[in-house]
Amino acid sequence: MINASELKLTAVSPDVRRVAAQAVVIAVAQDKQGPRLLDSPLPKAETAALQDSLASLGVTGATDQVLRLPATDSLKAGVLVLSGVGRVEGSTPDAETLRRAAGSAARQLAGLSKVVFAFPTPTVELAAAVAEGIALGAYTYSNHRSKAPEKGPLTEGVVATAASAHKELPAALRRAAVIGRAVRGVRDLVNTAPNDLYPESFASEARNAVKPFPLKVTVLDDKRLEKDGYGGLMGVGKGSARPPRLVKIEYTPAKAARHLALVGKGITFDTGGISLKPPANMHHMKSDMAGAATVLGTILAIAELGLPVRTTAWLCLAENMPGGNAARPGDVFTMFGGKTVEILNTDAEGRLVMADGLVAASADKPDVVIDIATLTGAQMVALGRRTSGIMGEETVRDALVEAAAVSGESVWAMPLPEELRASLDSTVADLANAGDRNGGMMTAAVFLQEFVGEVDGNKIPWAHIDIAGPAFNDVAAYGYVPKDGTGSGLRTLVAYAERLAGK
Repeated sequence: MINASELKLTAVSPDVRRVAAQAVVIAVAQDKQGPRLLDSPLPKAETAALQDSLASLGVTGATDQVLRLPATDSLKAGVLVLSGVGRVEGSTPDAETLRRAAGSAARQLAGLSKVVFAFPTPTVELAAAVAEGIALGAYTYSNHRSKAPEKGPLTEGVVATAASAHKELPAALRRAAVIGRAVRGVRDLVNTAPNDLYPESFASEARNAVKPFPLKVTVLDDKRLEKDGYGGLMGVGKGSARPPRLVKIEYTPAKAARHLALVGKGITFDTGGISLKPPANMHHMKSDMAGAATVLGTILAIAELGLPVRTTAWLCLAENMPGGNAARPGDVFTMFGGKTVEILNTDAEGRLVMADGLVAASADKPDVVIDIATLTGAQMVALGRRTSGIMGEETVRDALVEAAAVSGESVWAMPLPEELRASLDSTVADLANAGDRNGGMMTAAVFLQEFVGEVDGNKIPWAHIDIAGPAFNDVAAYGYVPKDGTGSGLRTLVAYAERLAGK
C-alpha cells in the first residue's frame, strides 16, 4: 500500500540556459506596484520584456498562482513557468515561502518529468527548502485506480542555485529526498481505503517498510495483547472483526546518547463505536491512523538519515466499530499497567489505545516520549484545519515548537490547566475517558499525561501533538499540501530528532 513515488533531486548553477528540461520555473513576487520577477535566469532583454508583460498576462505573484508560457529561444526547455511566492521583502524569500512555491509548482506540473526551479537560492538552506518543496509537492495517489493516471507526479526536480558547488549541498538534497519520500509514504497510508488498511495489514506494511533499514519490528497480536493486559487496545478493538495490533519498531544506532520514544494513534477506521458518529464525512475517518503512519514514517527517515538517536516507535492499531461485542458507555477497562478507566464515550477511543502505548513506551525508560494523534475535534475548533496543537512538559513542548518553525509546519503551544483533571474523575474507576468539552483538546492531553511513566521518581519528559485537522486536507490542495492525506507532523519530529542528535 505504501507506494511513495521515486523522485530525483539534483542541483545546477544559476545559469540554466544550457540545461535540457521540459520546463523552467521562475519565481514572481506580489508587490504593491505589481508583480515582480525574482532572480530571472533569462537574458536582460528577455527579462525586461517578460517583466513588462506580467500584468497583461494576468500574473499577480500570489501564492499558488502557476502560469505556463512558451519558453524563449534562450532556454533548452519547452515551457517557462511563473510561480507566485506572495509578498516578499527584498529579493530573496525565506525558506518556507520558497518551499511552498516550489511545492505548488511541482504539484501543478504533474505530467512533466524533468523541471528546473530557478528560484533565488544563494545558500544551501534555501536550496534545500526548494528541493524539499519539490519532494513534497510531487505527489499523486492512484493505488485504487483501475488505470494509472495520465498525469503522474514529477520525477526529476533540478534546483538552480548559487550554492551548487557547496560541499554541504549533496547532503541537504539527500535529506530533502528522504523527508519527501517519508511524507509521501505517510500520505499513501492515510489515503488507503479502510477495507485494505486495518490493524493486521498495517502491521504487515510496517514489516515490509523497515526491511531496507537497520530496524527491528515486534508485532503483538490480539492474543498477546489480551494475555499481557492491554485493555485499551483490546477494549476499543473488540467491536471489530479485525482485531488490534501493537507494533514496536526499534532503531538502535551505535553510540546513541539519547533515547526517543514515539507513540502514534492508529485507529484504522473510526465509526465512533456505539457512540456513533454522524454519517456526514465519516469516510474521512480512514485518516484516524495518521499518527501511527507518521510515527512509522519518522523512524524510517531517522534510520535512513543515520541519526545517532536511539528511537523506538509504537503503532497503536485498532478499528473502532459498533459490533455486537463492542464496548459500551459504562464499561470499565483495565489498561496496560493496571489503571482503570470508565468509558463514558466510545468515540473517545484514541486516548485509550494511546494510553496503552504510552505505558509500554515508558517501560523502556526513554529520555523523551512524544505521542502524535488525530485525537480531538476540539483541536480544529481551537486552532483550525492547518495548525497542530502541542502540549506537555514545557521543555519538550517548546523544543517541538522550534523544530516545527524550522520545518515550516504550523503548530501552537497549548497549556495543560490543572483544573481539567478533575473533570476526568470517575465514581467507579481511576478516571473516565471523557471530561470537560470546553478545552477538549487539552482535556484529552491531560488524560494521556496520566499514563506517562516515571524514571527514578521523575516523570519522563513528554509532549503530545494533536494533528486532527492538519493530517487530512478535505478542501482544495495548496502549496505542497495535496488533498486528503498530508503527512503533517513528520518533518517536525525528524527535526526534533536531529536536535537530540546535535545536528
